[in-house]
Order: sequence, then C-alpha cells, then structure tokens
Amino acid sequence: MMSRPAAVVLLSGGVDSATVAAQALADGFDVSALSFRYGQRHAAELDAATRVAHALGLARRLVLDIDLRPIGGSALTADLPVPTDRPTADMGSDIPVTYVPARNTIFLSLALAWAEVLGAQDIFIGANALDYSGYPDCRPEYLRAFETLANLATRAGVEGRRFTVHAPLLHLTKAEIVRRGTALGVDYAVTVSCYAPDADGAACGRCDACRLRRKGFEEAGLPDPTRYRT
Repeated sequence: MMSRPAAVVLLSGGVDSATVAAQALADGFDVSALSFRYGQRHAAELDAATRVAHALGLARRLVLDIDLRPIGGSALTADLPVPTDRPTADMGSDIPVTYVPARNTIFLSLALAWAEVLGAQDIFIGANALDYSGYPDCRPEYLRAFETLANLATRAGVEGRRFTVHAPLLHLTKAEIVRRGTALGVDYAVTVSCYAPDADGAACGRCDACRLRRKGFEEAGLPDPTRYRT
C-alpha cells in the first residue's frame, strides 16, 4: 500500500481553515496541522482548532507561540477597537485595522520550515480572494510569490524537491466554501471565526468575520451553527 504524501495545513479553527484541512484529507494527503498562539485577542480560535483537529482525526498537530503584540499595528494584537457592523459590500474596499502586519508571511514561513523537516512538499492555506476583508496577503499573486520564495530559500527546493502552496478556496465565495465543507463532512459547530468572542467563545455577530460567516451560511441555504452572544 502506497503511503500518502505529507502536507502541512495552516489551521486557525475557522470556517476556511477547517474546510481546507478536510479538502487536503479528501485529496489524499497525510495532514499535519499547524496553529499559532500569536497574542491574538480571539484566542478562542485555538480551542476551536483543537476541536477541528480532533473531529478530522489529525494525529499530528503543532501549536507555535509567536507573540506579535509587541509589534502591534492590528486590532487583533493591540489595544485598538475591532470594527463592527460594517456593510459586507464595504469589505474588501480597503485594508481594515484587523489586518495583522505580515501575518501570512510569518505563518507560511514557519509552515515551510516544518514541511521541509517533515519531508512534505505541499502547504495548504485557507486564503480567499472573494469574500475576504481586504487583506493583501490573501491575494493569488502573493501566494504565487511565496511559492517562488519557498523554492529559492530552502535546501529542499535547491535539491529539486519543489514546494507547492495550495489555496483551494481562493476563488470561492463564502457560501461555496460552506457547501464544500458540508459535503466533506466538516462540523462547523466546532469552529470559531469571530474577532472578538467572549471568554466562553461565543461570537459577537458584529465584526467583519462574523458578518461574512453569517452571510455565507445564509447564501448557502444552510443553518448557521455559530453560537452568538446575542
């Protein structure tokens, strides 16, 4: 019996990353999940990532501590208010204060390091270029550039073991993501998307992440299992 190819999946515990992990499994990869405790105010997502990993049967998971709070510059890592009640039509028109400087570059770089050690040539990320909040590091040109960097900056790349960065949700709407994950058996009740959940992990229902999530379930015609505060 042939062994499955190894892959590293960035797992935050939200809708997109849970769907990507399920997709990687369905595509036949042996998935190792990588999560980060980076000083984010919505640390409930780490508990959600643990639940997702268990639900999907991921035996290998690594949680790295990287404190980005001293750098600041984001409502997720500094004492800045999280925007609420923005019309979804306005999202993506600018780069919001919830953007964490260079976050995906930091995360992908560490995923690349772990992938090289594991002998994996595939890295999965839940980046999305349609229903997203204007983050520059979710664009397809960025992901192509990082893949080029990965193959220039590593021993594996120089020796001809090429890395591929997979973003299977890149061109899907949130509704299409929810439908795909549902078809793959993802239990979205265990996920957390909110930027400002309470101590028990209940979602605010008002931040950009909550509004995009709710919109996705509504447009998919599926019940939203999110536990909201109100």
